[in-house]
Amino acid sequence: MEKVTTVVLAAGEGKRMKSQTPKVLHRICGRSLLGHVLAAVEKASQQKIVVVGHGAEQVKEAFGDKVQYAYQHQQLGTGHAVMQAEQQIPRAGDVFILCGDTPLLSAEVMEKMLLAHRQSGVAATVLTAVVPDAYGYGRIIRTEAGDVVKIVEEKDATAGERTVREINTGTYLFQAEALLDSLGDLDNDNAQGEYYLTDCIALLISKGLKVGSYCLEDYRMALGVNDRSQLAEAAKLLRERINGELLAAGVTMHDPATTYVDVDVRVGQDTELLPNTYLKGATEIGSRCVIGPGTEITECQIGSCVTVRHSVLNRSVLEDNVTVGPFAHLRPETVLRSGVKVGDFVEIKKSDIGSQSKVPHLSYVGDARVGQGVNLGAGTIVVNYDGKNKHVTEIGPRAFIGCNSNLVAPVSIGKGAFVAAGSTITKDVPDGSLSLARPKQVNKEGLAGRFIRSEKKDES
Repeated sequence: MEKVTTVVLAAGEGKRMKSQTPKVLHRICGRSLLGHVLAAVEKASQQKIVVVGHGAEQVKEAFGDKVQYAYQHQQLGTGHAVMQAEQQIPRAGDVFILCGDTPLLSAEVMEKMLLAHRQSGVAATVLTAVVPDAYGYGRIIRTEAGDVVKIVEEKDATAGERTVREINTGTYLFQAEALLDSLGDLDNDNAQGEYYLTDCIALLISKGLKVGSYCLEDYRMALGVNDRSQLAEAAKLLRERINGELLAAGVTMHDPATTYVDVDVRVGQDTELLPNTYLKGATEIGSRCVIGPGTEITECQIGSCVTVRHSVLNRSVLEDNVTVGPFAHLRPETVLRSGVKVGDFVEIKKSDIGSQSKVPHLSYVGDARVGQGVNLGAGTIVVNYDGKNKHVTEIGPRAFIGCNSNLVAPVSIGKGAFVAAGSTITKDVPDGSLSLARPKQVNKEGLAGRFIRSEKKDES
């Protein structure tokens, strides 16, 4: 099969975004606008060229060597932008041309458009859409037989042509040779002094070559993003698509409108997503879980039958049958083995918690290796930082750490050891040992009055 090249136009400044970030790098549902466009042609296209201009270095930093680059130092129209990639486009095969700010185009649409283009044998295919209000768009004008004869802009259209509701979306598929030849014939003899890609379509038709079209079933997929309002609208539409796919796959959402799932998230059957839940990045969640409400999970791997309530999880691994929350915070490199229970107001960072262990409430665990069946009592603090370096704490299987204990790393608590409540442990505790590290209680009778105001003093 002949090679498919994609040219993405991403050189515009995006002034209406009012941002120091290039427009195509603004993000929705876990990817930049440009990232969504490139993902849409990932399977269909073997070569990807991004035409950059404003913010070129930021775009290159974001995508590295995943794509090729062409530079448009002056923005002189869409045709001029494609000209900048002319030397990188092979004469054989086909060429997609897309705008870098159309994040709702899907891989399915791109593949269907390519199939229709090749089956019809046309020199170019225009992606079109029928819209409720076509004002401001270029119209697709056809013969009675349905052949495309021209694309006419709003300002140049006759009264009859303005009634046409089928529009040019700005996405094209050319036979490479036809595109390159027409680029050589483009001129900028117009009021704006720019080179327009639509003129390539007119040139092909004037040479007697056939131009086809592929019409979107949902015109909203062609939405371009030019300002923050359109960015929000695109995000809303993409979330609806993502959530719809999850619902169809057997995931329950109590309120899809307040469930925010990134495009790379995977969720298993019979999992429930409660309101105000955010699933970000490449998070994977197994089956029969309950997630939320009020939960944010980023780049985590979560097993089956897991419950997470009112909590924040980041780059962590949770095995099957784990319970987290409410109000827990799992920081990067945390691993909770099967059956672990993490309760309210617990923070865990870069720690491996063994199966069936419990960290019920009010605790901080950092840089620890905790064995199977351990209980960390309320208020347990793993003191991992000495002001300069982080140190590791080891807690053996079936150890019991009493409430309000401090484990000052580096320290090791042995298998089956018992740390008494209120202890500050600075030395290793052997297997099976009872460790008490707190001062002896002293009672001074009658001296409380020195520290507590009398009722008379309070009244004065």
